[in-house]
Amino acid sequence: MNDTFLAIINPEAGGGSCRQRVGAALDRLRAAGIVLETAETSAAGHATQIAREAYGRGYRKFLAVGGDGTSCEIVNGLFPESGSQEGRTQVSGVGSPEVLAAEDQIEDQVPTLGFLPLGTGNSFLRDFEDGASGISGLEHAMQALEARRSRPCDVMRLTHKDGAIYYMNLLSVGFAADVAALRHRRFLRLGQFGYVLSIFLGLARLDRRPFPVRLEGQRAFDSRRCLFLTFNNSKFTGGTMMIAPDAVTDDGLIEYVRWGPIGRLGLIRNLATLYDGTHTRHPLAERQAVRRVEFQLDGPVDVMVDGEVLTLECRTIDVLPSALRVVV
Repeated sequence: MNDTFLAIINPEAGGGSCRQRVGAALDRLRAAGIVLETAETSAAGHATQIAREAYGRGYRKFLAVGGDGTSCEIVNGLFPESGSQEGRTQVSGVGSPEVLAAEDQIEDQVPTLGFLPLGTGNSFLRDFEDGASGISGLEHAMQALEARRSRPCDVMRLTHKDGAIYYMNLLSVGFAADVAALRHRRFLRLGQFGYVLSIFLGLARLDRRPFPVRLEGQRAFDSRRCLFLTFNNSKFTGGTMMIAPDAVTDDGLIEYVRWGPIGRLGLIRNLATLYDGTHTRHPLAERQAVRRVEFQLDGPVDVMVDGEVLTLECRTIDVLPSALRVVV
């Protein structure tokens, strides 16, 4: 396998600032002895194509240069190409030379993903930052790469009417997706301010509606009205909103968070709790860690997946445990 990192660069990330900042970051990594090649994206979805073709040529180490959307595109280029989880389930007979060789071969298929967070939204990395150290964002990511510091990470798989998509941060429907859709369609170039503005516009339009879901172990679909549902692998969204404080990126589980039909005034009063994670203590909030979720939707809905907005008719979500290694 090729030990080179392929840096997939979205030059338009961060409102175009990525283009100006990426050169110095890559020079520093090369000075630390990291072997790099680069490829630039030119359109939405291009990172997926680049990653898929590179994986087929033997690359196993990738560097997402941009925001959460760039990382998500790369993940969708790597899966199901790596087949890592499916291969693991077929290995049995612990300890024999044949099994050990098979396990080594499977591990060779597991891709590694590092990050240069030069985009507008960089939520995933926040799970791994040490607030006490004062090191965050790009500097944290650079130090992780220089130290060759990696760990396993689950990948979530959403099947929908037309296929499947993969993610490693979160998927949301309801208020969170409504806010993300507003931001993407109207305020994308305003950065974090655009996200805050979209929240307040979302408050004005507040739409609490049902998204029928059935969690692992439940008999019936839950069709109660809600403010939002989120299906999380990591804790943060929108950069600093701790939507799923109990999420763990390598526990093999989906962290499900539901907030019931809270009123506009109640949401305004509790808005700050979405940023420190205490919203899950609200009487209308619920959380549960599960391996599988089923949907029973009447048609396509807006969903927010790792910062990107899509319109999909969702069917199921399940987990590929430890299917990826992340440099964090």
